[in-house]
Amino acid sequence: MAIRERLQSDLGAALRARDARRTSVLRTTLSAIANAEAVEVAADTTATEVARKELTEDDIRAVVLGERAELLAAAADLRAHGRADAAADLEAKAAVLDAALA
Repeated sequence: MAIRERLQSDLGAALRARDARRTSVLRTTLSAIANAEAVEVAADTTATEVARKELTEDDIRAVVLGERAELLAAAADLRAHGRADAAADLEAKAAVLDAALA
């Protein structure tokens, strides 16, 4: 199964399970993928008139890895400032993305 499809499937399962942590990280990651597909729009056109970029599986993997790296970096910062509880939450969110990439 493709990464995007796996993320969307996992999001549906997280919503049904009312798992706020998984739902949050999956929505954020899917939004990051959608943002990566966006193209610059010329001043005389609208966004609906322009086709979105087609991302390859490697492009999508790079976006997901970037989101994961941001979560882990923020967790490290929080841990360094004595916020182990908040760091653990971000590390758990990174683990959700690890599962999607597996």
